Amino acid sequence: MSERRRSAVALSSRAHAFSVEALIGTNKKRKLRDWEDKGLDLSMESLSPNGQLGDNEDPTQCLDLNPDSEQSTGSDTEVLAERTSCSFGSHSDLTSGGTGPQPPPSSSMEEIQVELQCADLWKRFHDIGTEMIITKAGRRMFPAMRVKITGLDPHQQYYIAMDIVPVDNKRYRYVYHSSKWMVAGNADSPVPPRVYIHPDSLASGDTWMRQVVSFDKLKLTNNELDDQGHIILHSMHKYQPRVHVIRKDFSSDLSPTKPVPSGDGVKTFNFPETVFTTVTAYQNQQITRLKIDRNPFAKGFRDSGRNRTGLEAIMETYAFWRPPVRTLTFEDFTTMQKQQGMVRHSTNGSPLVKSPTPTSISI
Repeated sequence: MSERRRSAVALSSRAHAFSVEALIGTNKKRKLRDWEDKGLDLSMESLSPNGQLGDNEDPTQCLDLNPDSEQSTGSDTEVLAERTSCSFGSHSDLTSGGTGPQPPPSSSMEEIQVELQCADLWKRFHDIGTEMIITKAGRRMFPAMRVKITGLDPHQQYYIAMDIVPVDNKRYRYVYHSSKWMVAGNADSPVPPRVYIHPDSLASGDTWMRQVVSFDKLKLTNNELDDQGHIILHSMHKYQPRVHVIRKDFSSDLSPTKPVPSGDGVKTFNFPETVFTTVTAYQNQQITRLKIDRNPFAKGFRDSGRNRTGLEAIMETYAFWRPPVRTLTFEDFTTMQKQQGMVRHSTNGSPLVKSPTPTSISI
């Protein structure tokens, strides 16, 4: 017994902090020695929290490492607590590593952002009152919806889709003397739901983020029996385009003829400046001029020479030739037309300039 005490004293301070005496206390160590002298079983499985033997006791409860416990008071335990800088209130704390409840990981869908392209142009139209032409055959939008998407999982597969929903349940009319849209009554009956699925779907997040996603091929129609996949809308109603990012595992209900599915794997974006009123002919002249000026496909409207009719050419000639006193008559127009025909033909009678044919360009 004295040899054991001398070996304990001979331990260094660091080794002594992790000795049996420091871990279970002086009193429990003394009991262990008594049991050892009596030849009792000292296996860890048979030790109880009270320092007594038991057959069905939890072996993990044999060590009380809580420095606030009454049974573990003493200088050795205080040194141990100071050196380890940790404490466990219960067995569950010990097995869980002493960490608190972890917050659930944030969904990758929450990090997705969609930025509207050509936002300044949309803003100019919105300030005037954007109008979109709809026809039976289908008409493309101008400005077209173009977006830049960020925050996608590069390795996840996504669908990108777009639909157009009513802003309210009202029908509108344009008041010319005030150049404003006014409510004219209740909205017409709802149209069949249509969703335009981007033709590049299905694609990875990395593919979507490396390009500008454009919906310039989407067409608007007022034909409720349309079978071409165009978006069906009512004339003289206000609508809001929406862009949807749909994860592959949530696309089972995605269809061009069904509403967009909902859930954690679907995120929807809309932009207030893209609200528009549907028309069969432009009501606001400012909208007409702005579309002709900014639409690259309306160059024919800006180039007056491409769409001149015969009468317009005659009037242009009349701008440089006027009779001195009398009013221009039909005979004068006939004479000018003959003179113009003579100028356009060479000596052998072959035409030098081919008369242009009128063209029709959508704006």
